[in-house]
Amino acid sequence: MTVRRSLIAASLRRLLRRAVLPGLGLAGLLGAGPAFGQADSLRGPGQRLARYAQRTPTEKLFLHLDRPCYASGETLWFKIYAVEGTGHRPLPASQVAYVEVLDGAQQPVLQAAIALRHATGHGSLVLPAALASGRYTVRAYTSWMRNFDPGLYFQTSIAVVNTNAPAGAPPARPAPAYDPQFFPEGGYLVRGLSSRVGFKITDGTGRGVAAEGTVLDAAGAVVAHFQTRQFGLGSFAFTPVRAGAAYTAVVTANGQAFTCPLPPVREQGYVLRLEEAGPAQLRVVVQASGAALATDTLFLLGHTGQQIGVAAGARLRDGQASFVVNKQRLADGISHFTLFDGHQQPVCERLYFRPPATQLPLTARADQPQYGPRQKVTLQLAAGAPGAPLPASLSVAVYQLDSLAATGGPDVASYLWLTADLRGPVEHPDYYLAASPEAAAAADDLMLTQGWSRFRWPAVLAGRPDSLAYLPELHGQLVRGRVVSRATGAPAVGVTAYLSAPSRRIQLYNSISKAGGSVQFEVGDLYGTQQLVAQPDGRRDSLYQVEIFSPFARQYAAPRPGAPGLREGLAPALLRRHVQAGVQRQFYQGPPVAYRAPRTDSLAFYGKPDEHYRLDDYTRFKVLEEVMREYVPGVLVRIRKDGFHFLVMNDDARGVLEDPLVLLDGLPIFDTNRIMAFDPLKIKQLDVVTKRYILGPQVFNGIVSYATYKGDLAGFPLAAYALLQEYEGLQGQREFYAPRYETPQQRQSRLPDFRNLLYWNPEIRAGAGPAPTFYTSDQVGSYRVVVQGVAANGLAGSTSFTFEVKPAL
Repeated sequence: MTVRRSLIAASLRRLLRRAVLPGLGLAGLLGAGPAFGQADSLRGPGQRLARYAQRTPTEKLFLHLDRPCYASGETLWFKIYAVEGTGHRPLPASQVAYVEVLDGAQQPVLQAAIALRHATGHGSLVLPAALASGRYTVRAYTSWMRNFDPGLYFQTSIAVVNTNAPAGAPPARPAPAYDPQFFPEGGYLVRGLSSRVGFKITDGTGRGVAAEGTVLDAAGAVVAHFQTRQFGLGSFAFTPVRAGAAYTAVVTANGQAFTCPLPPVREQGYVLRLEEAGPAQLRVVVQASGAALATDTLFLLGHTGQQIGVAAGARLRDGQASFVVNKQRLADGISHFTLFDGHQQPVCERLYFRPPATQLPLTARADQPQYGPRQKVTLQLAAGAPGAPLPASLSVAVYQLDSLAATGGPDVASYLWLTADLRGPVEHPDYYLAASPEAAAAADDLMLTQGWSRFRWPAVLAGRPDSLAYLPELHGQLVRGRVVSRATGAPAVGVTAYLSAPSRRIQLYNSISKAGGSVQFEVGDLYGTQQLVAQPDGRRDSLYQVEIFSPFARQYAAPRPGAPGLREGLAPALLRRHVQAGVQRQFYQGPPVAYRAPRTDSLAFYGKPDEHYRLDDYTRFKVLEEVMREYVPGVLVRIRKDGFHFLVMNDDARGVLEDPLVLLDGLPIFDTNRIMAFDPLKIKQLDVVTKRYILGPQVFNGIVSYATYKGDLAGFPLAAYALLQEYEGLQGQREFYAPRYETPQQRQSRLPDFRNLLYWNPEIRAGAGPAPTFYTSDQVGSYRVVVQGVAANGLAGSTSFTFEVKPAL
């Protein structure tokens, strides 16, 4: 296992090396370069962070959904972008992504495994017609991402409306429930040291609200004032004068006043303050008191996505130390500043956001500002500046704009640069990417209140990452499970386990159980719902059994506040959706939902056999022993005390190989007596491999492989120790279908067309191929065109515009 993990880590590093900027190299990505010359004492935490980053490279996923609101029974279409975690270049490492729709109780409603090719993938999920109205969460992750906090998975919220269920009267609105939170800069309030305190005021749905308030001491005296700036966020200066004193915030929001305690005040410790020191510099000021003064040397480590940009030391003078940081040393995005004491222990942390200097320039327009029903629309798309196009992968959605879909989904740039590295949802993340003093101040408030680290410092300083139970799926799906005792359920180590998916495509996988009984099988491209059979070697390990785990994660991020219910003013939009959905179901279904698996190599895992027999070419016997003796000279049948045995004639060695691997539709049969009792009329063909064959950690004395007509075992009974389990493989491909009105007869058809999603295309290459075209439906109104994409150099961007569909004259 150690060797395998080392090989996989090396593969990831090679992929990352190709993903970073040319000339930067892996050392530049991980920041393990000249920063350490600034402070020799930082070699400990700095180098350990660099090593940790090498062992745990980060990847991010972004999903572009076709629209933000759906009716039950509709199809949710999506495209997946996979990028490396710092510069956001496409990262073709993981070959599988897992997409789920979760309900309000964080229970999966729909799940799919999606193949990734060249760092992108796409798929669809059909929402059940009985799905209740409400807010649902769409999340996506890879196997490698499962090693880390589930809050790092891609997550976004969608609205689903069940138009067949009566909406009923609007529920009575309860009094707003506000959630005030206060966060001292650096982490702590310390007696006598001035601090900046960030705060966040949200309502019961998690949305920020405008508020103001005061801070009172134990005697009721006002010691500070505060007021929100944007999205319920703000900050204020505060100097506590007593340790352990109860400071209380009195908050007023929407005319309602309420109180809450501030974080406790420490007697001694450190306080960190980050401030602008000019257009190109930041200043980090540290104050200390009490026992913290005993350590006169402090160290500051700054990194962006685990790429180190700052490593410096400073001495405390009169209880204060200062660091000046060159902004150019920091990469775009969220930087973490961690303060270490003289014992190299982290004592304070602060986040800083530097908006990306450049986003992917996207231009999109339609050939006309407005259209009539069933009229052709041609889109003009381009990526890059005029005259300097950039190769980019794009996705395009065109949907009807109504009050249900008024708020669009997340955009790729703000998600990758901001939301993906913060805990919980971020309101209007695109606002923080603007180059304005107001946006910078709001971003600083956000960093104070919604900070988060992708790792734990104890794991970094210990010189080893936390448990990495999930390997990256570099070559397709990994099926995981464990071997346990059939009698006690205790995990078993060193037991060989076999996995097969009986079909016409003969495939077999094996694995030897490791610590905890864990086994994993690299199955590659396994498409659709499969019936897997997992078993140990029945000849010597029949006292064990193999369990297969679900490929989907069972860890969830902290639940988000409940979203508001449907407003009474949405009745017209709901009625319109109801009519649209009903008409589409009744008159226009389109082609049936069908996921087609891509073409795969039908050759068996052992390649071309040395001998091949089609049994229908011979006189059919009713006993398999007669078939083998009469028609298969390459396999000798012997009868001993325990029953039948096969011997394979090995021409190369001029001898025989005893007890070869026996298969039926890819299923290992360890007892030759059982296959000899099988009805030969159900067998279509037989392959024989007359040489020793190596499969994973095992060597077999040749192979005798039977295949039934349908590849379904034809009723062959499984052994008692074999597990038969349904398993969700990769989702096949399904094309988005929409009618085309190219002829007068098509345009004059009386079949109604009430589509609200006019177009979805997840595979557009900027500057390549013909311009995208589609046709409007019979629904008049405004339509939004959303284009998102990631360029090969890591630039991400999105754009949108609207056009009108007017009634026909």
